[in-house]
Amino acid sequence: MTAEDLQSGHIFLLDKPLDWTSFQAVNKMKYKLKREFNLPKKFKIGHAGTLDPRATGLLIVCCGKFTKKIPEIQDARKEYWTEIKIGVQTESYDTEKPEILHQDFSHITEEQIKTVLEKFIGEIEQKPPVFSAIKIDGQRAYNLARAGEEVEMKSRKTTILYIKDIKIDLPLVSFTVGCSKGTYIRSLAHDIGQELRVGAYLTQLRRTKIGDYTIENATSDFLDNDFRFDNL
Repeated sequence: MTAEDLQSGHIFLLDKPLDWTSFQAVNKMKYKLKREFNLPKKFKIGHAGTLDPRATGLLIVCCGKFTKKIPEIQDARKEYWTEIKIGVQTESYDTEKPEILHQDFSHITEEQIKTVLEKFIGEIEQKPPVFSAIKIDGQRAYNLARAGEEVEMKSRKTTILYIKDIKIDLPLVSFTVGCSKGTYIRSLAHDIGQELRVGAYLTQLRRTKIGDYTIENATSDFLDNDFRFDNL
């Protein structure tokens, strides 16, 4: 790989670790690329679809002329391995905020859970979490929410293509979900809890696929200080 190759266009598949923002991962890549290949200051690089800090998994980074491919990749279908906890909620719908609103779930059966999950397959209405990167009047919703301001999120249509590989070990439920662009799995977890009438929140999320790109071909070695790009 050369500087010319990178500027002509390249796609990196990263396995984003827990508690890293997508922005931090891209910056790490940019720093390493510029240092190793002596790239110009205005070298183009960007990710094709944000992953929340509390999520891990596939993050696609495009550089050079391939940054033009970002909208196309962002529009592709996604797949996630998901774990939720029922009988309790959080304000952020994930592990960022502490647990609240504990409810008894002893009456909930595996059959009930599977029936509720099936209800979400297809086109659904979904409200994004208030702790999300959506802009409201020019400001990120999560900044407003963390400042204690009231945030009203508008519903949007999204599509759940499939829910499979369901495993139940109450209070935890895990499954693989395929979905369209713009789906918030945190909101899906919350809505499943509301449908069960005992609450739920997202405990783990790992993106495993974007279009034809899979996590099996991704690397987390880019975090190592002595990592070299000729290893990819």
